[in-house]
Amino acid sequence: MPVTRLKLGKLKVVRRQLLQRYEHQPFVSCLAGLYGCQWRRYQRAKAQPGECCCSKVECGSFGLLILTFFLSFVFLYFWSEAQNDYNDFDWFNFGTLGFWFPWSLVLLVVAAALFTYIALLLVLAVCLLSEGQRLYLHWSHKTGIVVTLVFSVTATAILSDLWSKEWKTLLLSLQVTAPFLHLAAVSLMAILSWPIALHFFRMNKKVRQVAVLGLFLSFLFSLYLVPLGMYSPCIKEAGTLGPAPHLIGHRGAPMLAPENTVMSFEKAVEAGGEGLETDVTISYDGIPFLMHDSTLKRTTNVAEVFPNRTHLDASMFTWAELQQLNAGKWFLSRDPFGTVSVLPEADRSKAQNQSIPSLAQFLEVAARSGKLVLFDLRRPPYGHPYSQSYINTTLQVVQDYINSSQVLWLPSEDRDLVHAADPELQQTSGQKASIQELMDDHITRLNLHYSKMSQQQISKYQSVNITTNLYVISQPWLYTLSWCAGAQSVTTNSIHILSNINKPLFLMTPEEYSLMWIVTDFVSAFLIFAIFIFHWWRERGLPFWSGSIQTHENGPYSKFRTEMSDVWSISSVNVRPDLRSAPSSPSTPHLPTITEE
Repeated sequence: MPVTRLKLGKLKVVRRQLLQRYEHQPFVSCLAGLYGCQWRRYQRAKAQPGECCCSKVECGSFGLLILTFFLSFVFLYFWSEAQNDYNDFDWFNFGTLGFWFPWSLVLLVVAAALFTYIALLLVLAVCLLSEGQRLYLHWSHKTGIVVTLVFSVTATAILSDLWSKEWKTLLLSLQVTAPFLHLAAVSLMAILSWPIALHFFRMNKKVRQVAVLGLFLSFLFSLYLVPLGMYSPCIKEAGTLGPAPHLIGHRGAPMLAPENTVMSFEKAVEAGGEGLETDVTISYDGIPFLMHDSTLKRTTNVAEVFPNRTHLDASMFTWAELQQLNAGKWFLSRDPFGTVSVLPEADRSKAQNQSIPSLAQFLEVAARSGKLVLFDLRRPPYGHPYSQSYINTTLQVVQDYINSSQVLWLPSEDRDLVHAADPELQQTSGQKASIQELMDDHITRLNLHYSKMSQQQISKYQSVNITTNLYVISQPWLYTLSWCAGAQSVTTNSIHILSNINKPLFLMTPEEYSLMWIVTDFVSAFLIFAIFIFHWWRERGLPFWSGSIQTHENGPYSKFRTEMSDVWSISSVNVRPDLRSAPSSPSTPHLPTITEE
């Protein structure tokens, strides 16, 4: 009886036995097992010429996988580049929730884990497509994709609403990372060209071929042209890079000691800072002291000493009451920057005993070391004894303890009166304005958030001797960008890290970047063209020679052949004559004996 008249059930049994006995493809089995839990060969199938690589449902799952990959990558990149402001994010949550927890790091770990999971699934899918396999995604992975997609979209939406300024940070980061992201994207397209070319030449519908090739080439040529719209201050002619920005310790060295304490400022001086930044408040009895927040509960033990006054404005405490508070234990217990474990025991012991310093103590540290000082002055609330005279009170302390030329005077209230009283103060503005307005206000320095960084504006202000300080920059890549942009100084939390950077992390000439761009595009275009030519040659039925035996990739019975086509195909088997007349009863367990022709 011919093979075509065998019952379908028995033919499946024969094929399954052949595949289980003779096929040894651990690589494909591993790919299919991890992607779709198809560990056995008979559970999976190859995509035959003219067939789609997957069913409509699986095609939708694959498209959702690609979408999730890009969205999870965008969120991971966005959040990883926001590390400069993690401390602000965690303290914002502390103020909202009332307890400390490193939410920023947890969010980063979760985002990285989910992206890695999705990336591995995509790699498995691409490898299966490259092997010519039909895709089948296990339901558990489909659930994981949906979870990752919901997480990425929700987290991005929430952070965009609460922390929209971080998108400016992301755009700034592209001025450093864009050349390398471009290289990675073009390399990825070259890798994807293998499965795309394979299935392109196996399609029997011109519409599908045009759609697939058109979409692929659109993405590819868009990537090729992306560098035309790229700008980075770190791509500049040789010899035009200015000196490194001076470092100003933000509330001292808050990674090495409790912020706004004498120990913190001493650590900033030891690390090589050129200036010290702080925040000044007036006590109820007229003593200027250092405190950033409006209340004392974040950085002191006010809840233990004055449990009924935790929400009271810091300026409503007398100096004697402020001296009863500990300003260092919180640093050891909360470890805001994750640096406490690497501090020497002597530093941890010293940090535990820190108290709130007065402005006079702060100025003494700066005067001894010859450092610049920059501070913001907070006006006391209505009803405070010094709500009208706080500027004169503060100015008097400044004049008593330090040379006025070392002071960058930031408060904008009564600036003309302050300048008239002490012309040696370096008037500093926290807002951009026209050059004429700045000169009328006697401004000699701008103190701007790093998101407002602009090489052109910095250069324009520098031309009239107005220097620019950017705050708060703690990541090396941001420091590199501010260096290339020409900033004269930066305020930082990581003064001990940035002081060891001797050259920008990324710097190249326009000629070097053009060469990198052209070589990347040319090499990738050549590889992609070669891959398409190879698959065209193979899928057009051109012979592959093995000794004296000619075989074809696509035969009339390729639907039934095993993946090891060099062994044999089902089309080449004969059934023993003595079994042709055997009944096909379920009680007859005999299998046909296979012999090669």
